Amino acid sequence: MMPDAKDLFSYRRHWAHKFGPAPFLPMSREEMDILGWDACDIIIVTGDAYVDHPSFGMAVIGRVLEAQGFRVGIIAQPDWRDRRDFMRLGPPRLFFGVTAGNMDSMVNRYTAERRIRSDDAYTPGNIGGRRPDRATIVYSQRCREAYREVPVVIGGIEASLRRIAHFDYWQEKVRRSVLLDAKADLLLYGNAERAIVELAHRLAAGEPIHQIRDLRGSAFAIRQVPQGWTEIDSSQIDEPGPVEPHPDPYAETPQTGREQEAPAPGEGQKGEVRVVRFTRRPRGLDRARCVVRIPSYEQVRDDPVLYAHASRILHLESNPGNARALVQRHGRREVWINPPPVPLRTPELDRVFELPYQRVPHPAYGDARIPAYEMIRFSINIMRGCFGGCSFCSITEHEGRIIQNRSEQSILREVEQIRDLTPGFTGVISDLGGPTANMWRLHCRDPRIESSCRRLSCVYPGICKNLETDQMPLVRLYRKARALPGIKKVLIASGLRYDLAVETPEYVRELVTHHVGGYLKIAPEHTRPGPLSKMMKPGIGTYDRFKAMFDKYSRQAGKEQYLIPYFIAAHPGTRDEDMLELALWLKRNGFRADQVQAFLPSPMALATAMWHSGRNPLKKVTRHSETVFSPRGRRQRRLHKAFLRYHDPENWPLLREALQRMGRADLIGNGKRHLVPRWQPAGTGGKTQPQARRPAFRTRHTRADRGTGPRPGGRGRKGRRR
Repeated sequence: MMPDAKDLFSYRRHWAHKFGPAPFLPMSREEMDILGWDACDIIIVTGDAYVDHPSFGMAVIGRVLEAQGFRVGIIAQPDWRDRRDFMRLGPPRLFFGVTAGNMDSMVNRYTAERRIRSDDAYTPGNIGGRRPDRATIVYSQRCREAYREVPVVIGGIEASLRRIAHFDYWQEKVRRSVLLDAKADLLLYGNAERAIVELAHRLAAGEPIHQIRDLRGSAFAIRQVPQGWTEIDSSQIDEPGPVEPHPDPYAETPQTGREQEAPAPGEGQKGEVRVVRFTRRPRGLDRARCVVRIPSYEQVRDDPVLYAHASRILHLESNPGNARALVQRHGRREVWINPPPVPLRTPELDRVFELPYQRVPHPAYGDARIPAYEMIRFSINIMRGCFGGCSFCSITEHEGRIIQNRSEQSILREVEQIRDLTPGFTGVISDLGGPTANMWRLHCRDPRIESSCRRLSCVYPGICKNLETDQMPLVRLYRKARALPGIKKVLIASGLRYDLAVETPEYVRELVTHHVGGYLKIAPEHTRPGPLSKMMKPGIGTYDRFKAMFDKYSRQAGKEQYLIPYFIAAHPGTRDEDMLELALWLKRNGFRADQVQAFLPSPMALATAMWHSGRNPLKKVTRHSETVFSPRGRRQRRLHKAFLRYHDPENWPLLREALQRMGRADLIGNGKRHLVPRWQPAGTGGKTQPQARRPAFRTRHTRADRGTGPRPGGRGRKGRRR
């Protein structure tokens, strides 16, 4: 069963609760003076503009801590070049909470081709360059420079995905845990409400931060494994093949006579740790007192196979019901990672989302436009987590596989709050969703199975027989939401798991009839089984089944609506031939992608382990296990993107060259069956070429360019070709 956890709102409130909730969490000393504060208990430093909305992490954590009675200040997008900007609110009494923001700072600042972005949706005015590279590290160092004695706690998605040694795509190397590079006292990963509330109360009670070692969802650095623990070598859980023995940090080194370092207070003494080396899978141990040793930073840095092995172990130990602590050696220190946090129960999640958010940006920004806020100001998050387990996605690694649901009543109250209080509301709810739109209230049928499961996905290679897939509760929620007075329409804009949707045809009917605004975006990602197996995505046949339902119910509703599919280029496991087949599928189905997405190896993702190691961590990793090809060079990645935009004349020279090399020159020509024409418009494709006579016909297209509306000559209302 899932471990017990203290109710998030059952703590005795800190004395400062007498000040009451702040209209906005203060960003200046003047605001603190108005509130009557002489100091902040906690200061949150963030790379995003401060928007007091439950879709922004700094607002959620700040309001949760405020509800516990703590005085919380915000330092948003500080000038990282000077420590003085980190001193604007004075020193916090308890700790600095540092986050890069809602996005990883490197993903925010750079494209998949490592080009710097000129914009930033989380910055007023959509201006780029307001946060540094690896913002968590830089902000933490400036906090230390400002007030050396104040503890620093890091969190958010950037820290969460870098909690162990990880491959850094931008430097093309394996980096240490961000905990060490940031020189932080503690790292909180995942949805950290439980951990940060307990941490704040314990620090307020006078407990030193270096003695707080039992918070679920936390990571910290120690000298050695504490006493009373049984250490299990990860190679005995999932054998990676011949491995160099892990250095024993508990024994003296007779060759040099060097003594072992003295442990930090409370970390035990030499010889008090039971070190276990099994010849077969360990059983019968107290999991609560077991720690799994994964290969050290130095080992995964130097050996890609061990990197893939360590990545697999981390993902296998991610279920809060059965996960064990992990430890990874970095030089002379250990990075200890406690098991994941216990998911919030529905009443707790309701209260988190119903705290007194203003639901608008801080007044300091005036009328400046913040695109990320404009995107979500009329949307509602109804759940957390995702059990899809897509190998390229970071949602599961951050929020977990167990769905955390809000109650129907709480969601409807938020709809009414948007209607009554949000400026500019016109009656349209832009989204009623979350990480995945249709996973609300889906769960394992047996809590005992759920707490012991170690599957990487509940829906791959097929939907688990223990998964409850009935989406009728969601249908009833949709009906009640759109029936509220003043609500004209409720749209669903979050990503949709179409392989789950087809399990409840009535859900598809309801969605298509009432909640699609002309276009529905879904993500089959590819059409070929090779790449799909590395993505952990269903076959294209499931897409065809969903499309048939979508078209049927659109016709019944008398609506002309379109599916807009998303695809990934250059994903591990994708060869040129796979992209060619995808391009031919797009042409047959009349799709013209306006923008395309190239795979970006984000830290800790399983697909990133494939990219770096050339091995498949979705299966047991050995020296002789399956190898995975990754399209790595700039030219090949450009080619894979070009296949998705086969219709763009700029890509035709590259595609012609590739088709000839692949022995598919038969696809070059001016007929309907050809992929690219022989002629080249003047001024396109690099060098200017004389324009050949165009063919007398034009190919008609039957679908919309992505996000730009239906093309002329598309389908009519009844779905027939004109």
